[in-house]
Amino acid sequence: MKTTVIKTTDLPAKFLEVHPHNLYLYCKAYAAGLRANTAQTKNRSAVSGGGKKPWAQKGGGRARAGSTRSPIFVGGGVAFGPSTNKNYDQKVNKKQKKLALYHALAEMAANERLFVVDNIAIESGKTKDALAFVNGLEQRDVLVVKEMIDDKTFLAFRNLQNAYLIESNELNAYLAAAYHSIVIEKAIFDKLTKEA
Repeated sequence: MKTTVIKTTDLPAKFLEVHPHNLYLYCKAYAAGLRANTAQTKNRSAVSGGGKKPWAQKGGGRARAGSTRSPIFVGGGVAFGPSTNKNYDQKVNKKQKKLALYHALAEMAANERLFVVDNIAIESGKTKDALAFVNGLEQRDVLVVKEMIDDKTFLAFRNLQNAYLIESNELNAYLAAAYHSIVIEKAIFDKLTKEA
């Protein structure tokens, strides 16, 4: 497999003109979408008990109280706790998603961490062969982008800790920014640069 290091001079001008804020906004929205949103507390209506008025309305010298499940009582409900009906999704325009990816790839190219390969395929399906390919790049960790993942290549990359294999339609700015370097098939790279 012939590996070519992509530099900024190999990228269209459109890749280099993108403001980095586009990448920040996309990554922020992506991370917000990953939130589990499971934090929940019970309010006074959800806490069991508290049916009886704790003391008489008047005459005791204390403040009036209608239920021991009020937020001011121990064992009472939570006044302004989190609930699962909150929506953390943030909107990102289609154009902005594309610009964010362009900037992430341009950053990789600027640091000489963007590699283009004719075809990524591990015919043997062996992890040691995939590891040899990744180690040959001499990078900390690698995002491997393939047009269509075949079974043998999937098996070879599956257990590698320093490599993550995805198909071209899964490529996004967040993944591109999260990894130290990117290896991408020539057909995918040509398509990206042609669209710009």
